[in-house]
Amino acid sequence: MRSMVTLKLNKEFKRAYYRGRFRSSPVLTSYLIPNGRGINRVGITTPKKMGNAVARSRARRVIRAAYVSVRERLSFPQGYDLVFVARDKTPAAKSTDLARVMEKQLYALIHDKPRKKKG
Repeated sequence: MRSMVTLKLNKEFKRAYYRGRFRSSPVLTSYLIPNGRGINRVGITTPKKMGNAVARSRARRVIRAAYVSVRERLSFPQGYDLVFVARDKTPAAKSTDLARVMEKQLYALIHDKPRKKKG
């Protein structure tokens, strides 16, 4: 199993939030932005309003497990920063259910063309 390269700096997360494309569901929000490197980097955030530390840690573990299974099944191009934001229902979800949602979101983000702004 390959190791996962993670995002660590706040400016890397903010870049994905403000300039990246995203898809959202009641369980997970996914952001995608090209990073100009030859590798995919992953960042996971869990908001404090989700619950206590146990719930936030469980959400991170479930997201990480779902990403590893999706990474093995779905071959998508290298050179992206991926940020996953846990939602209120994430700690109660199973990693297999979350993997299905994540796979749909990543497929849509990679294969959708950016929309042109009106005006």
